[in-house]
Amino acid sequence: MTEAIVASVATEPSLRPLAVLLVPLVTVGLIFLSKNRPNIREAWSILAAVTMFGIVASMVPDVLNGRVHETDLGFFVEGIELVLRADGLGMLFALVASGLYVVTAIYSIGYMRGHHEPFQTRFFAMLCASVGAALGVAFASNLFMLLVFYEVLTLATYPLVAHDESEKARVSGYKYLAYALSGGLAVFGGMLAVYWLTDPSTITFTRGGIEGLATVAAADPWAARGAFALLAGGFAVKAAVMPLHSWLPSAMVAPTPVSGLLHAVAVVKAGAFGVARTIIDVFGPETVRQIGMGLPLTIAAGATILIASLFALRQDNLKARLAYSTIAQLSYIVLGLSLLSGMGLMGGLLHIPAHAFSKLTLFLCAGALYVELDVKYISEMAGVGKRMPVTMGAFGLASFSMAGIPLMAGFVSKWHLIWGGAEAGYLLVAPLLVLSGVLNVAYFWPIIYTAFFESEDDADQKPVLDNPFGGVFDDDAYLTDGGVSSDDQHEDDSHDDHHDDGHHARPELPPAGGWDRSNWYGGETTLLLVAPLVTTATLMFIFGVAPDYIVFFDLIEGIVDGALEVDN
Repeated sequence: MTEAIVASVATEPSLRPLAVLLVPLVTVGLIFLSKNRPNIREAWSILAAVTMFGIVASMVPDVLNGRVHETDLGFFVEGIELVLRADGLGMLFALVASGLYVVTAIYSIGYMRGHHEPFQTRFFAMLCASVGAALGVAFASNLFMLLVFYEVLTLATYPLVAHDESEKARVSGYKYLAYALSGGLAVFGGMLAVYWLTDPSTITFTRGGIEGLATVAAADPWAARGAFALLAGGFAVKAAVMPLHSWLPSAMVAPTPVSGLLHAVAVVKAGAFGVARTIIDVFGPETVRQIGMGLPLTIAAGATILIASLFALRQDNLKARLAYSTIAQLSYIVLGLSLLSGMGLMGGLLHIPAHAFSKLTLFLCAGALYVELDVKYISEMAGVGKRMPVTMGAFGLASFSMAGIPLMAGFVSKWHLIWGGAEAGYLLVAPLLVLSGVLNVAYFWPIIYTAFFESEDDADQKPVLDNPFGGVFDDDAYLTDGGVSSDDQHEDDSHDDHHDDGHHARPELPPAGGWDRSNWYGGETTLLLVAPLVTTATLMFIFGVAPDYIVFFDLIEGIVDGALEVDN
């Protein structure tokens, strides 16, 4: 296993962090210029994805050896430098986002063509721009740079959320903007507070916490608590911590590749990443412990894990169930960070790639079912496993990972979280995670059972629970791929799925006479759809079987060791 990042970090002037951001900037223009030539347009997307990932990957060996790549672009005002820095924590996020963009770029071609989606040029351009903004978030060297790219990410993803331009999509997009921009405003307030509290004024990320904040926390703990609450609360919006979560189920109106990459990888992980920066590189774990802000964050994360899992139980819409699962799973990251212990931080950060691999697999499977069979609801999936065995097999493995089953990626992070809770003295963390695992099984197993073990003419009703927790639900918020809203969704989907003309009513599913049977070695759908989901499922399995031998584990060890070493 590679040695963890060394204690002394050397800064190496480099254009590579800047180059990573210039690639999507140029590619967006090329995509628009190629709007009448789809093959060339989509080739630009794949080329950009591979190039971005290649540049990011090229910096990993240096970061593991304690050399940080840095691009100096000058300064904004005194104490606020315009610097891009590829440090350990930034590389963790960048490697996940850029690597999975390669998979999603390929998948998107099969999805957008297979479903004959409109506005494809804009889609590919904004998808590339969004990943570029996420990489800007990763390589930001201070709160100001992070906030700029954080807001660019919000604006770039709005056209993707409102992709089909229907009224429902626009409403969901406006809701997303309102939540995300409000969170950004809170981060802006927290940034100003940190700048005002430190002497000399600075907001530059520092391993173990910005120098001077610990002194401020000792002298004026309430001021430090206020600054922390603004930063963590603002980032918690995109991390979908309850009660700031409502935008995420609504955003599932977007096409599945958007849901997969942006709402399982880039957007939501940008929020979790912001929380990580706040705890590790702005305040430092020890200062957060001194001002007593770890426990409130732990309670909020724990409550989100349980409540969102309960809501997931009553969703028949497949993407809606995945959306609530995402809300719950994101709070594993926040939970681990809030524990402030070495194992807790390890578990929280390990869940960034673990969740990304697993949840992206689930979304890609959902999209393949939708494109190939028009399946959107769990109640329509009886026997679908024999029609799409590879897709549903990958779905099953990813579900096991989400539940924390051994040999899957989710088990690795949750194992560290359990020990992190014990190390921090929070003995309720272990039963919380066990209960959460049970709930994961409760809302994922019926899908697997329905697909593989139920016959088309003898299926149980879904969802698992049908009572309206917390009041009456508005199904408008949980539409998938632009569908209609009301109690008769199953009966009338004529305006569904981004099509305003020429789209026939959805057939009754499962079909009369049952699904056609496919084999395990091809034929169930196009390679552009099945290859990416098999790839992410394989990465998820490798992560679970041999975590010590993959680069994420080494990066995270270095991040945690560095943060705790400074504190000590």
